Amino acid sequence: MNGIIVNLREYLVGAGFSVVAQAAEELGVRACVVGGYVRDIFLGRASKDIDIVTVGKGIELAERVAQILGKHAHLSVFRNFGTAQVKYRQLELEFVGARKESYTRGSRKPIVEDGTMQDDQIRRDFTVNAMAISLNKEDYGELIDPFDGLGDIKRRILRTPAEPNVTFSDDPLRMMRAIRFATTLQFNIHPVTFNAIYANRERLSIVSAERIAEELNKMMKAEQPSRGFVLMDESGLLPIVFPELSALKGIETKDGRGHKDNFQHTMQVLDNVAAQSEDIYLRWAAVFHDIAKPLCKRYDERLGWTFHNHNYVGEKMIPRIFRRVKLPLDDRMKFVQKMVGLHMRPIALVEETVTDSAVRRLLFDAGDDIDALMMLCRADITSRNPEKVRRFLDNFRMVTEKMKDLEERDRIRNMQPPISGDMIMHAFDMQPCREVGELKMAIKDAILDGVIPNEFQAAYDFLLKKAEEMGLKLKNPLKEVE
Repeated sequence: MNGIIVNLREYLVGAGFSVVAQAAEELGVRACVVGGYVRDIFLGRASKDIDIVTVGKGIELAERVAQILGKHAHLSVFRNFGTAQVKYRQLELEFVGARKESYTRGSRKPIVEDGTMQDDQIRRDFTVNAMAISLNKEDYGELIDPFDGLGDIKRRILRTPAEPNVTFSDDPLRMMRAIRFATTLQFNIHPVTFNAIYANRERLSIVSAERIAEELNKMMKAEQPSRGFVLMDESGLLPIVFPELSALKGIETKDGRGHKDNFQHTMQVLDNVAAQSEDIYLRWAAVFHDIAKPLCKRYDERLGWTFHNHNYVGEKMIPRIFRRVKLPLDDRMKFVQKMVGLHMRPIALVEETVTDSAVRRLLFDAGDDIDALMMLCRADITSRNPEKVRRFLDNFRMVTEKMKDLEERDRIRNMQPPISGDMIMHAFDMQPCREVGELKMAIKDAILDGVIPNEFQAAYDFLLKKAEEMGLKLKNPLKEVE
């Protein structure tokens, strides 16, 4: 399937395309829609990315389009990159002149020269992204597909237009894009292309962590994100990007006793979460929930393989990992930390007698994230023993019911004890000190353990009794603030 083969005028409706066609006619230049917008037509997907390539005069074409659209059009020109953008109401058009690129080894920046339309198409990452639709009067709406991208869409295969070793050596980020597209589009990577990723994997080290993180986050939105991590592992990219995940692989056996492959388990948990939630940071929590197991692995002759405290060690690892791979160091990171640190707590409740005190403490520590935590923990049940899975899920339901009952009765989630540290300091005329912290903690523990209700008078009576035991004298009696 080469050359111009299909008429696609019905997909070129709206002011944007007709105005580009008019401007191209006035300037006498070749102009085409190219890339993801064209690909997504054949995949039946909505696409917001509209990239326009012209043979020369890309910025000039954008300027003329903005003039024709009038005062509501906003033009941005990036002369250092030879690109421009026109925003018009809900429309965004990106303009670039057709070009050919070459790279020097060790450099991330290409040497760019003006080129033909085919020069521009062959420099693109994959054949499915190298298709173009003409916007010129003589062949308006016809597909230009010199590398059989349409055939590869039908075969659901990712191939590079140029020789793949050249494609990936020139721009190593394309290796991550191959993984991402294979995951999100559910395509296979052509064996020759895949082998080239493996051969060039070390080149990924010259790519900025920010660009890799962008691809990872897009990959994490896929219906089955585990596919991306498995492909990264098979292509040799995983130990470069996430050595901690790569370390989860494998089974060690001693005295005839082995543990499960924690990488495979993690991938199953990730897909279990993805089936229930589109929140990519809950998905990241699934990826990292057992990240510290290799550091915490021990063999006990009585118990077999153990991973004690891997949740707490993993929680401490999250900021370092997020900082290195350029994931956000804000509340989203703290959420992942919390999920990793707490993910064993509901499971412990399932395995033990469920006490009100333990459930109150879990509600207090998880706060508004309790539902996400319970979703992660249910996803973490991956035993091959169906009876064990059934028992765990039944007990999870019991824990959930107890949570609901205690929440309605005791208002524990995001609880603030009715007496604060400032109030304690005022009552006993004290500066910040160890005793203030001990009294504040004692009140909180008494509420969580069900010793006293979460009410001012009960907490105040408890405070006075505890302070007396510590030899402290009341100086300023407290009153409940209405």
